[in-house]
Amino acid sequence: MTVFAISQLLVGVALVFDILSFQFKNRKYILHSIAIACFFMAAHFLLLDQWTATVLMAVSGARYAVSGYTTERRWMYFFSVLAVVGTVWTYAGLVSILSFGATFVLTIAAFSKTDKRLREITFFGVVLWIAHNIVVWSPSAIGLESFFLISNVIGYYRYYIRPARLGLAVEQE
Repeated sequence: MTVFAISQLLVGVALVFDILSFQFKNRKYILHSIAIACFFMAAHFLLLDQWTATVLMAVSGARYAVSGYTTERRWMYFFSVLAVVGTVWTYAGLVSILSFGATFVLTIAAFSKTDKRLREITFFGVVLWIAHNIVVWSPSAIGLESFFLISNVIGYYRYYIRPARLGLAVEQE
């Protein structure tokens, strides 16, 4: 089996956690599921020699794990600085800019106080990861982020649009 094939299989494992993540209502479960997916994605990018994405996915995994317990702004700033340092350290042009943009947006999302705001901001960060994955040509990563986006849309609909359409009160956790 080639290194590329193994990298694509790692995305399959990450995909399971990403799809599940936004089907949870509990913010902590959402974030911890995404954290696990990020660590698999970091290994995926490592095998593809995409150093900025590797570093930023590892930082993202840690960020999601921490943000499952706190929304304190100092942590958001800490992980933003780590993303800047990781990007500067591994800079490789457009791919670095795309992965940094995605990571920066998703850092803001991760430290949102509500799952609704987390979901809304996540839409933008995921689109940047899709663009990154197109540029580095990782078909399974393109698929993963696309499914992640779809899962987020479905979860958002289930918890916020559908209840509003039915005249039900929407709870925040």
